[in-house]
Amino acid sequence: MDIEKRIEDMMRPGHLACPGCGLAIAMRLVLRALGEKTIAIIIPSCSSMIASTYPNSALKVPTFHGTFETAAPTAAGISYALKIKGKNEISVVAFAGDGGTFDIGLQSLSGTADRNEHFIYVCLDNEAYMNTGIQASSATPQYAWTITTPSGRHGRKKKLMEIIAAHRVPYAATASVGYPQDLMDKVQKARSIEGTKFIHILTPCAIGWRMEESLSVKAAMLAVETRLFPLYEVFDGKKYAVTYDPQGLPVKEYLQIQGRYRHLSVEQIQEIQKEVDEEWDTLLKRVTDLPPPLLTHS
Repeated sequence: MDIEKRIEDMMRPGHLACPGCGLAIAMRLVLRALGEKTIAIIIPSCSSMIASTYPNSALKVPTFHGTFETAAPTAAGISYALKIKGKNEISVVAFAGDGGTFDIGLQSLSGTADRNEHFIYVCLDNEAYMNTGIQASSATPQYAWTITTPSGRHGRKKKLMEIIAAHRVPYAATASVGYPQDLMDKVQKARSIEGTKFIHILTPCAIGWRMEESLSVKAAMLAVETRLFPLYEVFDGKKYAVTYDPQGLPVKEYLQIQGRYRHLSVEQIQEIQKEVDEEWDTLLKRVTDLPPPLLTHS
């Protein structure tokens, strides 16, 4: 496929996403990287509202609407059918939110990852059940406001990348809509690898995060630059590679633009900063492939 075809948008304008939707941006970038020889799987979520509200579809590629908990096995089944037919040039990508990945679909995702089925799984993480009214999920960060955690969530965000890495799938990566080239490079890399590929994309939700719609991309970038959501890859569950060297900005700069954190005390912000610093240090200890700037990072 030539370059012009690879960068063609596979998502039509006029979809039903809210203004400033990070999830819609992510879907557009993923499909742009994969191109027209792609089959997409969506499940009940914001992605289904954006991509396929019967009888219309915003996607230019064939799209199958599965059940909430079966994004992964549905993609695996379609991929296997294509393999039988010898259509190995077609990519199969499953789109699921944090609710359908961290919670409801985790068991079936684990099963397909254990069997190393051949497809790409994209987790569109806006850190709550946004499509049904902003209820907390296990992807919701500690102290974040939702309608089911009005004083802030007491639980802590599930370390999903560690769970996926424990399955020793050939490729897993984090990505952000604030860094589109990094995101698309990872999708294209995933496409070239046999087996289960997992990409965890942070997708800010202006409504659920209680911020201006124009701040979605800024929030995505600040999550990375504060090291709260670092960009990295994991190969075969053991080789870690950081793909972007963040500035290490204070986490307060990320928190303060979101109304869901407006209630935080100084002590709570300091607690979040401490955990971010500890998690970054832990990541660097796992990394076996560092870009030159990271070699001397303090």
